[in-house]
Amino acid sequence: MAQDAGPWASAQGAVHGRETNVEIAVQGRGSAAVALTALRVRVVGRATPAPGTVYAMELGCGGSLSKRYFAVDLDQDSPRARSVAGADVDTPIPAVRLPYRVSSKSPEVLLVTARTENCDCSWYLELGWSSEGRSGTVRIDDHGRPFRTTSIKGLPRFWYGSDDGDRHWIPITD
Repeated sequence: MAQDAGPWASAQGAVHGRETNVEIAVQGRGSAAVALTALRVRVVGRATPAPGTVYAMELGCGGSLSKRYFAVDLDQDSPRARSVAGADVDTPIPAVRLPYRVSSKSPEVLLVTARTENCDCSWYLELGWSSEGRSGTVRIDDHGRPFRTTSIKGLPRFWYGSDDGDRHWIPITD
């Protein structure tokens, strides 16, 4: 399994604002199918939202595999990863039910979107699996640290664009 939540952000002292997207690529190693049995959210800390400035960053195009979507509300007392329907260009992708099977010939990408409106949350995921009589749990985190997502309510916000022909940071006004 592979994961990527943008280590470049934490290297610069940045924190994900309002939403963190975590892509989890899952694929069996051999010919046997692997059943993904559970996707759990573990919140390990909640604090007052972080101060700062919000910069809207667009990440561009995705990869070639369709994603299976999961939503997490970090403001819940016991947040759960909830499977939700998605889309790939104009093709609807139905929500999946666990257990869900993957194999070496049928890889999948799970996209977990965790959101908060009220706190600075530290959290990680646990993906349960079973195959050929064995089972286990894989912790999914930010390179050994919990993911961190903070509310952006009331913070100054900017996007990078052009309002006069020159590209620069432009305030977002709602």
